[in-house]
Amino acid sequence: MRDEIQDRYGNPIYLTDERWQHIVDHHPELSGHRAEVLSAIRSGKRRQAPLYPDTFYYVKTFPRLKGKLRYIQAVVAFHWKGDQPNNFVVTAHPV
Repeated sequence: MRDEIQDRYGNPIYLTDERWQHIVDHHPELSGHRAEVLSAIRSGKRRQAPLYPDTFYYVKTFPRLKGKLRYIQAVVAFHWKGDQPNNFVVTAHPV
């Protein structure tokens, strides 16, 4: 499965099952929170990675999540395939 969304700036971004599996393998506390990761991209604060100009961090607060999980950060790579954007989620983790 592949989720396709847009960030608040209208950029198309997708999350594949392979990347989601990577996320939950490395951050099991995000298991069951795929919708929140996508929400962080849709409406979270965005900043550019200082060393990688084609990478952006999206961060959003989720005060109703359990335990220490309050902020989720998604890392998105912005690339092009020909003249089409190919922006995808690389990973996500709690902050």
